[in-house]
Amino acid sequence: MIRRFALLCALVLGAAAAQARPAARVAPYLEVDQTVVAGLGRQSEVLTYTTLAAGVDASIAGPNAEGQVSYRYEHQIGWGRRAGDSDIHSGLARGRLTVAPGLSLEGGAIAARARSDMRGPALGLPTGGRANIAQVYSAYAGPTLVTEAGGLDVMAAYRIGYTKVDNGDPIVLAPGQARLDLFDDAVSHLATASIGMSPRALPLGWKLSGAWQHENAGQLSQRFDDRMVRGEVTVPISHSVALVGGIGHEAVEISQRRPLRDAGGAPVIDGNGRFVADRAAPRQLAYDYEGLIWDVGVLWRPSHRTTLEAHVGKRYRSTIYTGSFQYRMNGGAALSVTVYDGLQSFSRQLNAGLAGLPTAFGVFRNPLTQNYGGCIYGSADAGGCLGDAFQSISTAQYRARGATAVLSVNRGPWSGGVGIGHARRRFIAPADSLFFSLDGVTDRSWFAEAQLGRRIDAKSSAEGSLFANRYDSGIAFAPDVTSTGATAAYYRLIGRRLSASAALGLYRTDVDGAGSETVGTALLGMRYTF
Repeated sequence: MIRRFALLCALVLGAAAAQARPAARVAPYLEVDQTVVAGLGRQSEVLTYTTLAAGVDASIAGPNAEGQVSYRYEHQIGWGRRAGDSDIHSGLARGRLTVAPGLSLEGGAIAARARSDMRGPALGLPTGGRANIAQVYSAYAGPTLVTEAGGLDVMAAYRIGYTKVDNGDPIVLAPGQARLDLFDDAVSHLATASIGMSPRALPLGWKLSGAWQHENAGQLSQRFDDRMVRGEVTVPISHSVALVGGIGHEAVEISQRRPLRDAGGAPVIDGNGRFVADRAAPRQLAYDYEGLIWDVGVLWRPSHRTTLEAHVGKRYRSTIYTGSFQYRMNGGAALSVTVYDGLQSFSRQLNAGLAGLPTAFGVFRNPLTQNYGGCIYGSADAGGCLGDAFQSISTAQYRARGATAVLSVNRGPWSGGVGIGHARRRFIAPADSLFFSLDGVTDRSWFAEAQLGRRIDAKSSAEGSLFANRYDSGIAFAPDVTSTGATAAYYRLIGRRLSASAALGLYRTDVDGAGSETVGTALLGMRYTF
């Protein structure tokens, strides 16, 4: 997956560079850090790590191409028996290239660490191979065609996505808590097409569209297939308000293999800690629906800086509510609010989140872990949040409902943003009378974060961040988990290519019924940029 991540970055930005060389920037670097991690409770210990890192920050901006990559590999060397060594990959890439008029190619990729099990701790400090931390790689790419033919608006798009997870050490479960399967990898395909006319040519607008989405996941040969056709009508009410209504047909099927069992009836586990699929047994249906879908809504566009859209309808045998609000303020600030409802998996939701991120973003990383936070703030747009996908790595498909709000600010020497959100997942899996099944379990998470940076002068800058998360797994007798933290960092340029950094951080996790843990950390580092 490392090679796939690097290849995608090279293809998207390399192709874009051919059309935007004057605005291209590439800054590879080497870095050495020394980190101290100290528990602040009784009988806590102090651990030290030396980090050797290599990375690159690159961006391209031009009339036909734009993109950005920030990637870092680091090897942590632990000092002492309790401080283990580890390798960490963290990075984010987004790019878009106009191949021909109306035809564009875009892609995105992310490498990050995330929580494996929502029932486990969430310190936000993935240092030294801590349990319940997994390394995640995800990428997507595909073409989009937007053109006009005979007075008709035509659109077609295809996207392929891939996600791979390298799981870390499992958590120690409380008595009576069932072990869950571990995510392996997944390949997804999404194809969409539409044809229609805008309200400019007729008293009303119309559109016929279709979509096909398919995913194959490694764990238990899981399969998702969704086919949908829909007709839509747009009726303008005024110069800024329009009513929208649509009706269509959708067929969804989710299935998987049952786990192979030992003589005692427990699932067989392979060398990687995952359930083994029973290839001799027939596939199990987890979800099978075919029927009518419809929705009605309102669209409000009072200016090119403000857009509001809200819908209510019937889908998945229930009422759905979706909407979005985009507002670009004067002075370099932007606000985005999204309300979503749909069938998802960890891989598809992460790919969709990547596709919603801007191609130019602020490189705000946790200064102590270098991991990206739950939200990515755009340089011109508000950005987006990935916290709903990263709340935990689930192997089961689920109905995802939630809302996120992102505010980004880029004004003079100041930059930063605020992100908040709530996510609710109702899991879909085959019922199993012999072993615990996630089917029908509903988990919830709440997250909030704020980041602020300031350029002090030509050679120095400072930044700080706050975050808080609350997790409820929905599994009977499982603990709720609360995670909070704060960081502060200072950066100073020494000469033309050498820079120094200093950072402090405080992290706390509370696991209901299992106590809490508070950790303080400090870092000193040197970076050489080529």
